[in-house]
Amino acid sequence: MTENIHSHNPAAPGSAIRNGGRGPARPNPADRTQLKQHPISLKRIAGLFTPHKATIAVVVLLISASSIIGLAQPFLVRHIIDVALPGKDLPLLGWLAAGLIGVAAATALIGVVQTWMTTGMGQKIMHTLRTRLFTHLQRQSLGFFTRTRSGEVQSRLNNDIAGLQQVITSTATGVASNLTTAIATAIAMVAISPGLSLLSLVVIPPAVWFTRRVALLRRNITSTLQSELATMNTQVEEGLSVSGVRLSKTLGTTRRDAYRYTESSRRLIGLEMRSQLAGRWRMATMGLIFSAIPALIYLAAGLPATSDGMTIGTLVAFTALQAAIFRPIMSLLDLGVQWVTAMALFSRIFEYLDLTPEITAPAQPVPLDPATVRGEVRFEGVRFAYDGGTEVLRGIDLVLPSGSSTAIVGPTGSGKSTLGSLVPRLHDATAGRIAIDGVNVRDIAPADLTKIVGVVSQETYLIHDTIRENLLLAAPHADDALLWSALASAQIADLIAGLPDGLDTVVGARGHRFSGGEQQRLAIARTILRNPKVLVLDEATSALDNATESQVQAALDRLAVGRTTLTIAHRLSTVEKADQLAVLAGGAIIEIGTPGKLRDAGGAYARLVEARETVEFEDHDTEALARLTA
Repeated sequence: MTENIHSHNPAAPGSAIRNGGRGPARPNPADRTQLKQHPISLKRIAGLFTPHKATIAVVVLLISASSIIGLAQPFLVRHIIDVALPGKDLPLLGWLAAGLIGVAAATALIGVVQTWMTTGMGQKIMHTLRTRLFTHLQRQSLGFFTRTRSGEVQSRLNNDIAGLQQVITSTATGVASNLTTAIATAIAMVAISPGLSLLSLVVIPPAVWFTRRVALLRRNITSTLQSELATMNTQVEEGLSVSGVRLSKTLGTTRRDAYRYTESSRRLIGLEMRSQLAGRWRMATMGLIFSAIPALIYLAAGLPATSDGMTIGTLVAFTALQAAIFRPIMSLLDLGVQWVTAMALFSRIFEYLDLTPEITAPAQPVPLDPATVRGEVRFEGVRFAYDGGTEVLRGIDLVLPSGSSTAIVGPTGSGKSTLGSLVPRLHDATAGRIAIDGVNVRDIAPADLTKIVGVVSQETYLIHDTIRENLLLAAPHADDALLWSALASAQIADLIAGLPDGLDTVVGARGHRFSGGEQQRLAIARTILRNPKVLVLDEATSALDNATESQVQAALDRLAVGRTTLTIAHRLSTVEKADQLAVLAGGAIIEIGTPGKLRDAGGAYARLVEARETVEFEDHDTEALARLTA
């Protein structure tokens, strides 16, 4: 499996389409790179549209009908000028005028129906992609999310799929509409005047070429201008934030930062001037062409050699057609850029959909009733390495008897948290197996495993909602009495009861309205509602002060009653009550026994206790602890 993870940036794929086709003059290099790394077949994209064949057929008919009906207008105008007005035929004039209104009404109505159908189809396809991608990403391992920036995942799920709406509803229909309009208009021009049509074949190509060259010039300048603006925005963000100002003042870089900003601003002056002038040149060029082409047609109509008895109505109708064919041709010339950008969007989405989950659900799960499970956990010859690197765990053999408490201690980097993460299958062992009641966790259905194994970690996550909704994540059908019981067991019921909104209090983003200890106790209450038989406590109190730790520890002690508990701790004070204790160093268990026996044995654990009665295994202690456990 190959994962090509790209950073999100202002020139991300899809920018040209989302800007209505006013994007880069040439395909974005990032788009070409994306397609080269993860090519997408047209058959696969077509598969998204297969359920909407009927809608596509109707839309194509509507586009064709709109183009054909719209071409009736020049012919009606010609008949008005050449027949109805000179002959003062009022009934005919009325019918022709009504025809003009009818054509406009018909094309407008067709446009509304077409937009309704394409938007509905686009939204359904986007819904399919969004839900498929979201559910597929949910199946990815924890390792995927530690390797990938969250902004990148959100960009593909939201921005890239949103960009496809423009592809489906505007770009695709625009191509079809422009193509049918250009072909139908060309046929109508030949039907009205073959001679003037031949003149158009000579005039249109250089006019299109010149207009496009001016447009490319402005787009290139605009791209450079946007890049310079992005640079200035970065300088402002980095230089005028609290952290940036503190850094510049302490390092003495204020003069350098001011100089860099001044130079960027100076370059911006020149770019703005060139951009504005290029814009004026483009408008002037377009105006010249739109004036020159009718002028040449009028000149040809006035010359005896080319007029061929042309009427005024024919001349007006042909001029209208000539103006109508110019814009669709210009739009079709941008098709290359739009195509590459659209394909890059599909490529980025399918790249994630093609990721193979590192942890997969068993094809035939072994039945294990969470309500009757005993909770014995066995580690048998367990080895683990991240992404094929150096082994973090080496030959772990450990038994957690049902209903017992086991503590794991050791220096930072010894593999404690990794060991705990293997029980709920946040990672899978590279070798060996972890079994609950004799059943390999790989063979247990994920839904059952989450009911059997509960995790309380140092990093508590609360969703931005009420306390009630955070608790109901664990037990969707729990009533208020059960919620209050869980809060009481977590020793936070009195605090919640004292809040004006009680259970309906909004916790804020990531629970910021509550302290770290209060967040931990809310997480413990949530785990109590889940009522798991096996409990993994991963450094649940390591980031708390002593007073808060004692409160949280009391709640954890209540939670652990009657459960098989694996406690991973930095502080020795939190593991003294464990039924058994294992000392981990270098990915291997070097000592195991009760805390009392290990102290009396005079080994690694005894040396740790002697070195610091309440040792905290932190990064700066690693070398000293490694020596103690050697």
